[in-house]
Amino acid sequence: MVSADSETRNGVSAALGADPDYRLIVCQSEPEAASRLNQIQAHLIICDADMIADDVSNMLVNARISHPHVARVLFSSPESADRCAELARRAACYLYVLKPAPHDLIRLMAKRALELGELSRRHRVLSRELKISMDDDIFTDRQEFSVKGGWSQFEKLVYVSAKMAELSAEAKQAARTELPVLIQGETGTGKELLARAIHFNSERMNSPMHVQNCGGISDEMLHSELFGHVRGAFTGAIADRLGLFRAADRGTVFLDEISEISPSFQVSLLRFLQGGEVKPLGSDRLDQADVRIIAASNRPLYDLVERGEFRRDLYYRLKGFELHIPALRERPDDISALTQFFIEKYAGVVGRRVVGVTSDALAKLEAYSFPGNVRELETEIRRMVAIAEQGGYISTRHLSPVFENVTARRDERVDLASDGASLKEMVENLEKHVVSAALQRNHWNQSKSADELGLSRVGLANKIKRYGLQDA
Repeated sequence: MVSADSETRNGVSAALGADPDYRLIVCQSEPEAASRLNQIQAHLIICDADMIADDVSNMLVNARISHPHVARVLFSSPESADRCAELARRAACYLYVLKPAPHDLIRLMAKRALELGELSRRHRVLSRELKISMDDDIFTDRQEFSVKGGWSQFEKLVYVSAKMAELSAEAKQAARTELPVLIQGETGTGKELLARAIHFNSERMNSPMHVQNCGGISDEMLHSELFGHVRGAFTGAIADRLGLFRAADRGTVFLDEISEISPSFQVSLLRFLQGGEVKPLGSDRLDQADVRIIAASNRPLYDLVERGEFRRDLYYRLKGFELHIPALRERPDDISALTQFFIEKYAGVVGRRVVGVTSDALAKLEAYSFPGNVRELETEIRRMVAIAEQGGYISTRHLSPVFENVTARRDERVDLASDGASLKEMVENLEKHVVSAALQRNHWNQSKSADELGLSRVGLANKIKRYGLQDA
């Protein structure tokens, strides 16, 4: 809901806010709404036409391009009905409603707009499936698409793997509490996306969420960014600064790269977590802020605690919930779903119709280790969509040079029911296959493979020798 009019906001909130089937996020300006739209998975925009300043370039018109699958509805005062009709035409809105709208009408309008959006989505999916089924054999018989959508989402996180499903379920539990959350995972896995998903599924969703990267910044500047400062506190402090903690009061602050903060700043953060005390730099005044902290680290924080590089008491304060996002190479099942998702996303942005991705190209993507994780995959898909032919497929010739030496893995099924095989032989056959697959996934990096399999490096070496495995 986007409106600067409190009466309109209250009316929509009364009609939809108490319904458990809806999650209503209220914004009071176009920039705020555009920002929220990029942070969450939205399905319907209800916008007050009276707050739109530019009839040609505005949030709704831009959303038609950037988020074409999100339904759009306009509200307008009766005296602005003609202007509202023209705005609705430009933004391809589902309909426009004159204020004040009865609650029953608002509920019916929302239901019908969402139903139409779902029917349109199913039509797109079925049309794509029909196009693929009529093609030659460049696609395998794997079912990449379905009427349901082919993947699951937790806000902007897309997945099909069991690991991510478990992570999302745990994150939804965390969102319902007020506890701090510690998110750990490699760079590019989507830690900030998960943090935003938690915020926008919590009771704090209509309060601000601010982000601060703690890496590569001095203690003085970090203190100023988070706690604020008063004029003259240091050279260049020409005016008072509120600080993110007070600016996000009743909201959330996401602290990325929390492992990089100094021991002295760890003390300041610990005091804030214990009592919500905010002391601006250069001031003797103590303020209070009700802020939920979500922290993230791309280095295992517990290892830093064991080495004495991070305070143990602060670590336990931060890990009200501790979530670990697995690297993309640990969940290769998600590569196909993410590929399809990013194709749809960027094809819409650049106005290009891309039918799909060939099985050979997808097999190479699934065989690649992606050291940059989901961020690297997204960049690759965005580049391929930009150079693909209109109405065509993404194929191996569109891949970056880094994929030239990647050998696609074949679907090798283990035959456990071999004639005359004993139980021991079948178990050994399965173990050999699992160990070999882990080594191939990790490009024969034995340390990573051992960690993935839950073995010691010596134990893995013994199994390699026992089964005569060799790097191809």
